[in-house]
Amino acid sequence: MKAAALALLVGLLAASSWVLAAERPEVVALNQRLATLQANPDLADVAAYEKLRAQQAVGTLANARSRDRQAAQYLAERRVEIAETTARTQAARREIQRLERTRSELLLEASRREVARSRQEAERLRIQAQIQAEEAERLRQAAEAESLARLDAEDTLSSVTGQQTRRLDAAREQGAALARQEAELVSGSRLPPSRFNNRGEVFTLGSAAFESGAANLSAAGRASARALAAYLEVTPGSKAVVDGYGDAQTPAQRRADALRDALVDNGVDASRLRTAAKGEGSGGRAVELVVTP
Repeated sequence: MKAAALALLVGLLAASSWVLAAERPEVVALNQRLATLQANPDLADVAAYEKLRAQQAVGTLANARSRDRQAAQYLAERRVEIAETTARTQAARREIQRLERTRSELLLEASRREVARSRQEAERLRIQAQIQAEEAERLRQAAEAESLARLDAEDTLSSVTGQQTRRLDAAREQGAALARQEAELVSGSRLPPSRFNNRGEVFTLGSAAFESGAANLSAAGRASARALAAYLEVTPGSKAVVDGYGDAQTPAQRRADALRDALVDNGVDASRLRTAAKGEGSGGRAVELVVTP
């Protein structure tokens, strides 16, 4: 509403300037520049205040006496230049913001598609590994009557299993890396460091994730919780165990519960989460989130 009122006032001032300055070409030229600026659909709704000040300066020039005209003309020309420059600058800034939003949307969509492809590849490798494992077992059973054949079958089984395990681990880690990228894009926060072990993927938060001497999450802890919640959302079949590690002031269970509650607040279904107290922690380990498929 304020911008519209300013635009209307600019138009009224422009009309009055045209009437008053019918014999002054410099006023006509400045009014034409302002009219061109206002007629441009990309620039019409920006720099309203600068346009108003420029039109006021042109109106002053139109009514100026001969002795004041040179100064009034210089001021009017500068005001018009400022209005033109400001309008173009604001329009360019708006376009840059639009392009940045488009870029972020494209990056997010590309990340989601890559995650989907990685999951499909992991499933294909799992089925292939299952088929090969079954075939290897058939060979092993067929070779039981002969020691050498049995050893050969066991070697084959071991080789196949090792290769497929490595490929499955690589596919799992690639899928997890892509899911981490998507979660960080969606949440705007960095995930805590993680590692894989026989339990699953383990994210570790240090004591800096909690306020001093309390189980409440700090600002850094809340940011990590947002990122972890987004990660669990982009891996919908997964579950998680929250292991708490306490210190002299804070029980381990309270730390685990605090992280669980933050994940639920960020949209994670509580049925996917379980907590446990694991004893004493350290500066580098106050709570761990163990994610399993």
